[in-house]
Amino acid sequence: MTESVPQPSSTAPRGKRWPYLIPLAALLALGGVFAKRLFDVENGVEISAIPTVLLNTPAPAFDLPPLPGSDQGLKSDELKGQVYLVNFWGSWCPTCVYEHPVLMQIAKDGEVPLYGIDWRDTPEKGLAFLSQRGNPFTRIGQDPHSKAAIGFGVALAPESFIVDKKGIIRYKQPGPITAAAWRDDILPKIKALQAEP
Repeated sequence: MTESVPQPSSTAPRGKRWPYLIPLAALLALGGVFAKRLFDVENGVEISAIPTVLLNTPAPAFDLPPLPGSDQGLKSDELKGQVYLVNFWGSWCPTCVYEHPVLMQIAKDGEVPLYGIDWRDTPEKGLAFLSQRGNPFTRIGQDPHSKAAIGFGVALAPESFIVDKKGIIRYKQPGPITAAAWRDDILPKIKALQAEP
C-alpha cells in the first residue's frame, strides 16, 4: 500500500494573501497622487496654493486683547470700511523670522494697514520678538487659544489674509510673504480692491 504524500500548494490560502495586497494598494495610491501632481504641473495649476473654503466669505468676528504696553487690541468691527492685511505670526515660528523683513518693508511703504495676530504665544515672547526685529503692525491682538486662527482657518504660521472694505476675505497667503509674492501677487490684489467703491 502506497501512501499519498500531500503536495505543497503553489499558492497561499486566500486568507494569507491579503497582507501582501496592502503595500501594493498603498503603492498604487501613492503613484496616483504623484501622477495627479505631475499632471497639474504640466497644465499650469498652481501647486503651492492652498485653497480655503473661507475665500469670498465674511471674515470672522474677533475681539483680541493687546500685547502689554499697548492700549488697543484688535477688534474686527473697527477694521471694516478699509482693505487690510492680517498676518498670523508667533515668536515660536522660524518662518515668521524669515518673513519679518518683508513685513517691515510693507509697513514702511504704507500701502495697506497691516494687522498682526500673535498666535499661540505668550505676551512676553511676542513682545521680545518685536523688540528684537521691529514692529511692522498697525495694531496687534493676542490669540493664545487660537479663537481667531480657527475662525480664519489658519493651519500654520505665518499665514496672511487680504480682507476687503466690506469685511470679506479675498485672498489667503499660506506661508511667508516673500518680496516677489508681495510685488507680483499680493500688492496688485490690494490695489485693485482699494480701487473698488
